[in-house]
Amino acid sequence: MARPGVSIRTRLTIGFLIIFFVALGATAVTWIIVFRLDEVEVPAGWSQVASDVIAQKYFRKAGVPARLRRVREKGVPEFLWRSVPDGDDVETGGETSSKQVFDRLAGAWAYWGWKGGYFSTEEDARAYYDEMRYMLATQRAAPNSPQWFNTGLHWAYGIDGPSQGHHYVHYRTGKLVKSKSAYEHPQPHACFIQSVQDDLVNEGGIMDLW
Repeated sequence: MARPGVSIRTRLTIGFLIIFFVALGATAVTWIIVFRLDEVEVPAGWSQVASDVIAQKYFRKAGVPARLRRVREKGVPEFLWRSVPDGDDVETGGETSSKQVFDRLAGAWAYWGWKGGYFSTEEDARAYYDEMRYMLATQRAAPNSPQWFNTGLHWAYGIDGPSQGHHYVHYRTGKLVKSKSAYEHPQPHACFIQSVQDDLVNEGGIMDLW
């Protein structure tokens, strides 16, 4: 059933296939090995630098459950239900595949887009989810670093933590709300504009905040 929102046409993911390969390891080196992760899965067309960066900088290193279960949510399409650990004693580790990262980013964006009324139909939400994963995997799109770090951890894995003091705009009321947790409404922004008249060093500029 259609509702007010954006209609998204599938353009990139009609019968698409992305080949992934498992590298023997991603290693960042200065004079000594400072990071190593064996069996990293990335798209076959990615460079060594891109593979190293996502593995070292953007893979979640801890708290990813080995087993997950979906959480039913009324009014939300099943493919957008969030996940939580399947039990209290589930073993946890880190992300090892770029597919996990693409899924959690696109999934969290689509989930909140659906709840916020951005999509007209479930098919539109699915098209957005698939197209965005494809664009991330083929490097047609990439968010800023805090998105890679934080977005989707709560939606994909049930990871959470105490409030970090940030705020978000509630999707129903449009009002500014202080977040009660670290990752349900994460802090995905890197830069902040104080006003249109921002200045770096002169009076009233950003340096005055230091």
